[in-house]
Amino acid sequence: MVWRGSPTSSHMLFYASKKYPIEDSYSKYIAEHGGSTNAFTSTERTNFYFDVNSDSLHDALDRFAQFFIKPLMSPDAVHREIKAVDSENQKNLLSDPWRMSQLQNHLCDENHPYHKFGTGNWDTLEVKAKEKGLDTRLELIKFYDSHYSANLMKLVVYGKDSLDNLQNLVENKFCDIRDIGRKPFSFPGHPCSSEHLQILVKAVPIKQGHTLRILWPITPNVRCYKEGPCKYISHLIGHEGEGSLFYILKKLGWAISLEAGEGDWSYDFSFFSVVIRLTDEGQEHMEDAVGLLFRYITLLQTSGTPKWIFDELQTICETGFHYRDKGPPIHYVVNISSNMQIFPPEDWLIASSMPSKFSPDAIQNILNELTPGNVRIFWESKRFEGQTNLTEPWYGTSYSVEAVPPSIIQKWVAEAPEEDLHLPKPNIFIPRDLSLKNVEEKVSVPFMLRKTPLSRLWYKPDTMFFTPKAYIKMDFHCPLSQSSPESAVLTDVFTRLLMDYLNDYAYDAQVAGLYYAVKPNDTGFQVTMVGYNDKMRTLLETVIGKIAEFEVRVDRFSVIKEAMTKEYENFKFRQPYQQVLYYCSLMLDEQAWPWDEEFSALSHLEASDLGNFLPHLLAKTFIECYFAGNIEPNEAKSVIQHVEDVLFNAPISVCKPLSPSQHLARRIVKLEKGLRYYYPAMCLNHQDENSALLHYIQTHQDNVKQNVLLHLLALIGKQPAFHQLRSVEQLGYIALLRQRNDSGVRGLQFIIQSTVKDPANLDARVENFLKMFESTLYQMSDAEFKSNVRALIDMKLEKYKNIREESAFFWGEISEGTLKFDRKEAEVAALRELKKEELIDFFNDHVKVNAPQKKILSIQVYGGLHTAEYQTIVQNAPPPQSCEITDIYSFRRSRPLYGSFRGGFGQMKL
Repeated sequence: MVWRGSPTSSHMLFYASKKYPIEDSYSKYIAEHGGSTNAFTSTERTNFYFDVNSDSLHDALDRFAQFFIKPLMSPDAVHREIKAVDSENQKNLLSDPWRMSQLQNHLCDENHPYHKFGTGNWDTLEVKAKEKGLDTRLELIKFYDSHYSANLMKLVVYGKDSLDNLQNLVENKFCDIRDIGRKPFSFPGHPCSSEHLQILVKAVPIKQGHTLRILWPITPNVRCYKEGPCKYISHLIGHEGEGSLFYILKKLGWAISLEAGEGDWSYDFSFFSVVIRLTDEGQEHMEDAVGLLFRYITLLQTSGTPKWIFDELQTICETGFHYRDKGPPIHYVVNISSNMQIFPPEDWLIASSMPSKFSPDAIQNILNELTPGNVRIFWESKRFEGQTNLTEPWYGTSYSVEAVPPSIIQKWVAEAPEEDLHLPKPNIFIPRDLSLKNVEEKVSVPFMLRKTPLSRLWYKPDTMFFTPKAYIKMDFHCPLSQSSPESAVLTDVFTRLLMDYLNDYAYDAQVAGLYYAVKPNDTGFQVTMVGYNDKMRTLLETVIGKIAEFEVRVDRFSVIKEAMTKEYENFKFRQPYQQVLYYCSLMLDEQAWPWDEEFSALSHLEASDLGNFLPHLLAKTFIECYFAGNIEPNEAKSVIQHVEDVLFNAPISVCKPLSPSQHLARRIVKLEKGLRYYYPAMCLNHQDENSALLHYIQTHQDNVKQNVLLHLLALIGKQPAFHQLRSVEQLGYIALLRQRNDSGVRGLQFIIQSTVKDPANLDARVENFLKMFESTLYQMSDAEFKSNVRALIDMKLEKYKNIREESAFFWGEISEGTLKFDRKEAEVAALRELKKEELIDFFNDHVKVNAPQKKILSIQVYGGLHTAEYQTIVQNAPPPQSCEITDIYSFRRSRPLYGSFRGGFGQMKL
C-alpha cells in the first residue's frame, strides 16, 4: 500500500505518532509481519509506502494513517534525522550522477525551485537555519500543517479483501486526516531562460570516461500522453539497428552507448535528452557526433512521420500491457499512486504506457523544439581537468561554460562525415503467435528431459502464469575460463564482443519484449533469454551461430578493451560499502581473482590473444540448460539437439565434450571457530571520507533446519539493528543487517558506512548491538516468537509472481547442485515445528558475542577521515582470539573449504 503527499523530510513521519508514541514502532511492526517500508521525495511529491503479510494489513494501516493525523516530531528525532540526511549527502558527494544532475539544476534560473540544492545537508538544515534564527523542527511542523491536506493526497491499498471491505477499512482509518483545501504547488514557466540555452558546459567527473548529454527544454509529454510524441521520437533517436544514429557512431568507433528520452519532467516543464557515452576517439570527434545527431533530427523533421512506426510501437505497448508480468505489489502501488496525481481516473492503470492516438502534429511539435537554438550540451571528461574556471557550490564539480550559437552547430552538421542515416526497418521480432502450448506434463518442479555427454536439459512447463512467454538459461561450463586472471578477462571480452556483434540484429528483439544476455560466470559463460516465446528459437539459434563462427574484429576489440579499462580504472571509486563486499567475496570464494590482477592482464591483451584463446576455451565444454514456460518438451529437445549439432557435431566443430574430471565446482572458505579474523585496508579512493565495515558471521552450510533459524534471526534482528545503528547511534546512512549466502554457505552480515566512526569502532558498535539484542531475544514472549514465525511462513508461502521469479529459484537449485526443488515446503514444515529455545540455542552457538562456535570475518575499509586510526590498527598486535589478515591469498590458501554440492553424495552427479 502507498501514500502520495507533498514534500518534506519524509522519514520524520516514520518515527512516532500520538497514538503510537514508541519510536520506530511502525517500522518494527512492519518488519515483524514480513514486510518492508520506505519513502522518497521527488521534485514535486513525497511517496510513502509499505507492504506487509495480508493478515496484518488492518493494524499496519492504522499505524500508517497516524502519520497524517497526528505525527510526533520530537526535537531529538528531528536532530537525528538531519544527521541522517547529512550522512546520505556525504554518501553522494563523489557520485557522478548526483554531481551532474545538480550541475544541470544549478545552470538554470536562480528564481526557479529547480535551481536549488536537491537534498539538503547539516549546513543547510541546521547551521544556516540557526544563523537565520529558524528552528528546523518548527519549520517542519509549519510545512506539514500547511501542505499535508487530504485533498492533495492519493492512497492506494492492494489487498486480498473484497473492494467493499478495503473501502470500509480505508474510510475508517483515514477519515481523521485534515482537509484544508490546499492548492497543489505550481511553478509556471521553464527553469531555463535564454541565457541557459545555446551553451556548452565542460565538466570534470570523478570517474574515467567521456559522456555527452544534449538536452532541450520541451513541452511536457504528459500534456499529450495519449499521442505519446516523446515515446515515438525517443524510439527513433535511441534506436540501435542498422541506419540509426548509434549504429553509425558505433561503426565510426566513437560511441559505447546511446540513450534518448524525456526526463526531469513536470506538468509545467520538461527536458528531452540524448546521452552518448563516447570512446576516446569519440571524445576527439564530439563536434561530429553532435553534428550527426542534428542531421538525424533533421531527417526525422523532413521525412514525415510514418504511421507504421507508430502502429508498431502501439502493438508492442499493447501486447506488453496485456501480458505484463505480475510484479511486487509494493512497486505496483507506488506506480499507481504516482499516476493518480497526474492522469484522469480512467487512465490510472494505463497512464502513458500505451499511446493510442496517432498525431503527426504532436510529434512534429516536439521535433520542432529539438533545435540548435534551444539546446544545452553537457560534456563530461577527466581531460578537462585544469581547463575549467567555475565550481558548482554543493558538490564542488569543476566546470566551464561557453556559448554555442546555432551557426556553430550548423557548421558541425555540415562538416560531419557523410553517413547513411535512415529510419529503421520493420521489426521482425514483434510476436505474432501468442497462443498457449498444450503441455501434458502438469509438473510443479523441473525434471531432467534429456542428457548426453555434451549437455543436460532441465524442463519446467508453465503451470501457473499462462502467458506466451518462456525462459531459457544455458550455462557453458568451460574449465579454462577461470584458470587465471587472463582467462577470466578474455572470457569477459568474448561475451561482450558477442553481444556487440549481435546488437544490430537483436536490438529489435529487446524492443519487442524478448530479452537476452551473454555474460561470464563462475564456470564459463551463460546465455539467458526471457520474453515472448514466438521468436525465441530464432534468436537463440542466431546467438549459437555467432558462437560457432566467432571471429575477432580488431576495431571492436579495441573499443571493448577501452570500455573495460575505464571500468577497472573506476573500480577505486566504488563506495566503501561496495569495497568491503568485494573484499569479503574475494576472501571467501576460492575461484575469485582480484580486480588489480585482472586489470593488469587486460592492459597486455591484444585481439590476437583472444583469437588464440577461444579455441582452447571452447575445446572442453559442457552445457547445462533450463527451459521453462510456454514451450513444448519436444521443441526444447529439438533446440538443444540443434545446439549440439552446430557446436559439437559440425564437420569442423568448435566444442569438444568435457571430461568428468574437469567439471568445476565453486567452493567457499571455512572460517575457524572461536576466532575473529579482521582485514583492515585503506579506501581505494583517498578523497573519499567515508569508511565502511562488513561484519560477517559464518554459521553453516545449506541445511533446512539451520536455514530457517538463520532466516528467522535475521528477520527479528533487521529492524532493531537499523533503528539502533542508524536512527539512534547515527553511525551512517547505510546501516543494515542481512543474510549472506555464498554457494550454500550461510551467515549474517552487518554493513555500515560512516564518516563519524572508524571501522574498528563500528565493529565494537556491532558487538554492542548483539549484546543488546541478546536480552531482546531472551525476553521475547511466546506470542512474539509465534508472530515472527507466522510472518516468515507467510513470506515463504508467497507464490511466484512471474516466470522470472520461478525460474530464478529453480535455476539456483540446479546451478548450485542442491536440487532441493521442494525447499520452500520443507522450510515451512521445519518452521511449524520450531521452538523458541532452538532459536536461542542457535543464537548462543553461532551469533552471541564470544560464543565458542562463532566464526567472524571483519572487513574494514578506512576512509580519508580515519587514516590515523588505520595506521594504529595495522601497527598494533591483534587482540586475544583475533587474527589480522595481511595477505588475502595466503589466508585463502591456508583455510579448509566447504564441500561443493555439485557432484556431492546424494546430490547432482556430474
